[in-house]
Amino acid sequence: MSAIRLLVLGAVRQHGRAHGYQVRSDLEYWGAHEWSNAKPGSIYHALKQMAKQGLLREHETAPSTAGGPPRTEYEVTEAGAEEYFRLLREALVSYDQKTDLKSAAIGFVVDLPRAEAVSLLKERVRGIDAWRSAVTEHYVPEAGPGQLGHIGEIMNLWVHTADAEAEWARGLIARIEGGAYTFAGEGEPFVGVLAPGEENPYATRERHPDDWR
Repeated sequence: MSAIRLLVLGAVRQHGRAHGYQVRSDLEYWGAHEWSNAKPGSIYHALKQMAKQGLLREHETAPSTAGGPPRTEYEVTEAGAEEYFRLLREALVSYDQKTDLKSAAIGFVVDLPRAEAVSLLKERVRGIDAWRSAVTEHYVPEAGPGQLGHIGEIMNLWVHTADAEAEWARGLIARIEGGAYTFAGEGEPFVGVLAPGEENPYATRERHPDDWR
């Protein structure tokens, strides 16, 4: 599963319609270029590819009054929305994915109804617990990693990671069940994008040929 597809679809969806540089700016504002492969080239490539696949609809815009070139704006299609929510749900449930996909999913979790988000996260915890149980069939944490020589440190890492993941997920579930955040259908959502013309304090300033397309 690709984090960049989820990130780009989610960013376009938050705007309704957005050109490539807006998507890039949003992802840099979220710091996604630091914790994922959301670099300019991959962002613009994802936009073009998903447009070809029918997940995004292209709209040509007129040149700006300030003399800037016309840009292509993108809008999520019905198929794109289905793909977005499929990726989001899979990422919330899957406990064994990379940090970038998990981070992207948490960034968009409020696009789901509250009850569904809780249900998916509980499924995630069940998966973590089942995986931990499989590991501890061969490794007894209480006996320490030395029982398997230095190789035991690998399983020790796995168990500690599983415990930390489960603790984090249970904490998030408790906060959501306690009423934290605004989920789909509950009112005005949290605005996590830059306003038109607002300067991005986290922009990389790296130039890319597609910035003005």
